[in-house]
Amino acid sequence: MLDWTDRHCRFFHRLLSRHARLYTEMVTTGALLHGNVPRHLDFDAAEHPVALQLGGSDTAELAHAARLGRQWGYDEINLNCGCPSERVQRGAFGACLMAEPQLVADCVKAMVDAVDIPVTVKHRIGIDRVERYEFVRDFVGTVAEAGCRVFIVHARNAWLQGLSPKENRDVPPLRYELVYQLKREFPQLTIAINGGFTHEDAVRQALAHVDGVMVGREAYHNPWSIAAWDAAFFGEPGPAADRDAVEEAMVAYMERQQALGTGWYGIARHMLGLRNGQPGARRWRQAWSDHRMKDRSAREVWAVARAALAGPALDVQPA
Repeated sequence: MLDWTDRHCRFFHRLLSRHARLYTEMVTTGALLHGNVPRHLDFDAAEHPVALQLGGSDTAELAHAARLGRQWGYDEINLNCGCPSERVQRGAFGACLMAEPQLVADCVKAMVDAVDIPVTVKHRIGIDRVERYEFVRDFVGTVAEAGCRVFIVHARNAWLQGLSPKENRDVPPLRYELVYQLKREFPQLTIAINGGFTHEDAVRQALAHVDGVMVGREAYHNPWSIAAWDAAFFGEPGPAADRDAVEEAMVAYMERQQALGTGWYGIARHMLGLRNGQPGARRWRQAWSDHRMKDRSAREVWAVARAALAGPALDVQPA
């Protein structure tokens, strides 16, 4: 989820669940070869377990990126074979890689040989109008032979022509049965499903057929739902006592980040869904997203947001 699940978002989500595995936004091999590596790979130790998701199609570059991820302390290296954006297609990676399963297998083999942590693949059930089960079955079978034991399957096709990335998240129909069939045919593999999960009951139903469920947009837009996951799926209470405690912990995190040179405003955007469904949530969001308060401290903004939650939004003047 490019521009969404950055390190600040992941720290926030870890306040809601100790056990759910977190994934980075996709990082391209080019960014790691030619860009600011710490900016792309640094993360807070509290984020564990956390996976580094890579975008690329060159075996040597992916092996190098995987070694960097291992060096930085990530728990898993994940290859993105599901993103349908035009920028990704121009770079010859993402969902278009599903048309070249042997290349994906070669990439996986290079990473498996380079690191001693799991190498996994996230992909679609098909590309464009190819809707035959045999297409995704053969893709998984080929890549599994290279050493991949975990497949995270977005249960929609990726239409590489004619749909925007946003439309690709909604327009192609969900076909969960194809993912369930993969698990039946490859019982020795770990198969997780992704796509369209918005409530706990649906997750529980899917877990009767597969080994895991990945939740993206719903977790981002309604993050408080994550707080129930540890008890529901891992057998122990989650870390969040209530939303107030989560917000307070985020304020302390923003203060630590401020001391390192990162302003609170770009961090706070990730928690704007925390109060969804509560009285005053809209006023609270307005306070935390008010650009006029960028120069104030996170603790000052927190006080304004709490007051806004309880009553009319305040008329804030720039500091």
